[in-house]
Amino acid sequence: MAAELPSRDEERLLLVAPTRRDAEVSAQLLAEVGVRCVVCRDLRALTAALGAGVGAVLLTDSALADPAIEAFVDTLARQPAWSDVPVLVMTRAREVPALPEPVLQRLTNLTLLDRPASLRAMTSAVQSALRARRRQYQLRDQIGEQMKAEQALRDSERRKDEFLATLAHELRNPLAPIRMGVDALARIPGDSAQALRLREMMARQVGQLVKLIDELLDLSRIATGKVVLRRVSVDLRTVIASALEACQPALEAARHEVRVELPPQPVWVHGDPSRLAQVVSNLVNNAAKYTPAGGHVRIELAQVQREATLRVVDDGMGIPAEMVGRVFDMFTQVDRTLDRAQGGLGIGLALVRSLMELHGGSVRADSDGLDRGSVFTLTLPAIAAEAAADCGPGAPEAAERRRLRVLVVDDNVDAADALAIQLAGNGHTPHTVYRGVDALSAVDTFAPHVVFCDIGMPGMDGHELASRLRADPRHAGKVLVALTGWGSDEDKRRTQRSGFDHHLVKPASWQAVEELLATL
Repeated sequence: MAAELPSRDEERLLLVAPTRRDAEVSAQLLAEVGVRCVVCRDLRALTAALGAGVGAVLLTDSALADPAIEAFVDTLARQPAWSDVPVLVMTRAREVPALPEPVLQRLTNLTLLDRPASLRAMTSAVQSALRARRRQYQLRDQIGEQMKAEQALRDSERRKDEFLATLAHELRNPLAPIRMGVDALARIPGDSAQALRLREMMARQVGQLVKLIDELLDLSRIATGKVVLRRVSVDLRTVIASALEACQPALEAARHEVRVELPPQPVWVHGDPSRLAQVVSNLVNNAAKYTPAGGHVRIELAQVQREATLRVVDDGMGIPAEMVGRVFDMFTQVDRTLDRAQGGLGIGLALVRSLMELHGGSVRADSDGLDRGSVFTLTLPAIAAEAAADCGPGAPEAAERRRLRVLVVDDNVDAADALAIQLAGNGHTPHTVYRGVDALSAVDTFAPHVVFCDIGMPGMDGHELASRLRADPRHAGKVLVALTGWGSDEDKRRTQRSGFDHHLVKPASWQAVEELLATL
């Protein structure tokens, strides 16, 4: 970053001369070469003026004999480490030995000029001193920027450490009941009511794990510009309904009273319905999380001219004044103390802000302080009903789904079998193999429409399998889907080069699998 230029006060020359006339003449001569001079009546006044900024000091030898010289030198001794104010002293050459030696030794940036000095010599010395002073100010600004960068780095390291600790805690939370549930299922009948409750509990906890990972992936995609919005005309009333459906378990568990205030007419915006629903559900879940049980949550929607406004209001723990401007920063949580901890990674609101910015909108947080509730306000450009009609509907009519033969290839037996069970339960015919080499023969005998294939398998990996299938003209019409934990752009480019048609990142939701199959 470029250093800031010194201000006019920081470039001024402070001077004291034996007579007022000498001072005025010197100031006038220096002004003609662009030096701003401040004439001080005596050394005491000059010392007092140092605090308002100084480029250099010009004195005569008579000032060094002034009793106020001690205060002047003491003030210079208290300069910051980067500062060393240039002091120019005009003295008669024959009088140099008579100058106060202790004073001269304490002036660390001293230049002696013969008096009377030529105008050229005086202006040259002053301009040289001011240039040196500018370099000091540049050093000051660089030090300041470096200190800011170091502080930002320390803050980043602290937030990273807090995030990693929180991530470990939040991942262990759902893993603990899942592990206990697995152990318990091994000891009870699979068709008992207790087993059903355990499976439902485990499904909820797996959903929480997937949500945590999805939020992290979303932030990464947004930060790297890889999120693609599927924009359509959408009525924000339907977005709110979808978001509330997703938030219902959290709201019911906390016994919150929810009030929704919607206008009678549609409020149309141009946006991605699923992403907008994600934004609203994040805000409602945030309100549910930070509002004590039995609290109140209100969702208000309004349109004023070409602007749609959606507010989520709660009467929960509120936000301290110093945190209001930071709640949308990544990994930030209002209160991390154990007695008020609410869980989560502190990235939900960061996602809200990022997604709103992608939509050309904004989000704002307001609160009267701790335990005074919070208000989160979303603002989006609204579109006219006629424009919404021109854009077409937000969701196509559901088409009759094909029943497909699906080959699942994965060396993770549990993952392969779980996907096969889901496929069978939704009317498809699955077949599983656990090695890439076995998939080659299974493709011939089973003749699948679709192949879901892991990448990192021992022996023949997914890339080799896809390449060999594409090299066989008999399998040209097969749809190949990479289902893998590798999800970077380079990973996706590599699967495409190998011959895959689609790339899903584990753990892929059933909705993502179903949506893909619905397109075939």
